[in-house]
Amino acid sequence: MGRDELDIVARKGPVVAVVEVRLRGPRALTRGFGSLDTKKRLRVRRAGERLWQRRYKNDPSVERLRFDAASVRFVDGQAVIEYAVAAF
Repeated sequence: MGRDELDIVARKGPVVAVVEVRLRGPRALTRGFGSLDTKKRLRVRRAGERLWQRRYKNDPSVERLRFDAASVRFVDGQAVIEYAVAAF
């Protein structure tokens, strides 16, 4: 079984957010969100659920786990970031 990785795990108050980051180059035909297919969402969700069970399940200061997504592309050398809260 392969190892699943989580791009970003962040916490704000009682909410832990697992963030999947998708990067696209300047010549990409689709945005980063377009590359977040069902298989990838499932892998991220599985890894996040394992994190919840091992780290946060019994932490009374954490109420829930959320799955966000970020799409990063470069325009004229500047990063343009789109962010979706509770993306999947």
